[in-house]
Amino acid sequence: MAQQRKTGLGKGLSALLNDTDEVVKQTAASQQSTAVGIGKDVPPGSISQIKIDAIEVNPFQPRTDFDAEALNELADSIKLQGLIQPITVRKMGNGNYQLISGERRLRASRIAGLTEIPAYIRTANDQQMLEMALIENIQRENLNAIEVALSFQRMIDECNLKQEELGDRVSKNRSTVTNYLRLLKLPPAIQASIRDGKLSMGHARALINVADVDKQLYIFQEIIEKGLSVRKVEELVRLVNDSTYKNKAKPDTKEKPLSFEFQKIQDDLASKFSTKVKLNVKSKGGKGTIEIPFMSEDDLSRILELLDW
Repeated sequence: MAQQRKTGLGKGLSALLNDTDEVVKQTAASQQSTAVGIGKDVPPGSISQIKIDAIEVNPFQPRTDFDAEALNELADSIKLQGLIQPITVRKMGNGNYQLISGERRLRASRIAGLTEIPAYIRTANDQQMLEMALIENIQRENLNAIEVALSFQRMIDECNLKQEELGDRVSKNRSTVTNYLRLLKLPPAIQASIRDGKLSMGHARALINVADVDKQLYIFQEIIEKGLSVRKVEELVRLVNDSTYKNKAKPDTKEKPLSFEFQKIQDDLASKFSTKVKLNVKSKGGKGTIEIPFMSEDDLSRILELLDW
């Protein structure tokens, strides 16, 4: 009986290897025949070789930043190994296709000099296109927290989803979604540091618990200059919030809102100095003042350096 099992296993393995060889041959033949008949109708859901020149970029692609070095590395890999993971497109008519996902692979394939590329053919309307592109973007391993937050916000705004529905789509609980969305309320300088990897998600989660922008920017500078750990930042946030509660000032009198032009100048100055800048403009004569607060002597020195003082 043991001998029969051994023989049976050997036959099964041999058959499997033969079947695999046959599948490879059939796949190669299929791709070759598809490449020859590019202009013909391709059934949705299939994998086919399609001309790169026939693919237009997905207008709903949320990602705009592509690392040139990483693209060139992928292009070198494609030259050696070919494109292992097909892109996903939808058919538009007249032999043209629109990219649903895989723009990085498409760009690298162009750099590698490919004229044709393997692709999944799908049928999708604009709503589905946006959702698929955003979800694929969110699922990338090297996505930074700001890119995730922006993708979440787009899904809410453009796909008309509630936070609970968004959580279901991306397999994350509501609190996680909420924490990412709160990052978009941080000052531009802090968001840029999160995007560039200078600030971790742990640091960012601590900072979003500080309501005052001046204090957020002060703590941010402390993190950058002193390399504070997440735990130290959380302790500093507790101290700042406790101090704010004890020394709560009376609410400021309501001021006339700035015009769009002056508001933009104020925001640009706040980003430049990494602190909240206040622009006071008089209603007549175009006169006014600029207030740049500082939180410590070191913070003042930093601002003076930016002013070339």
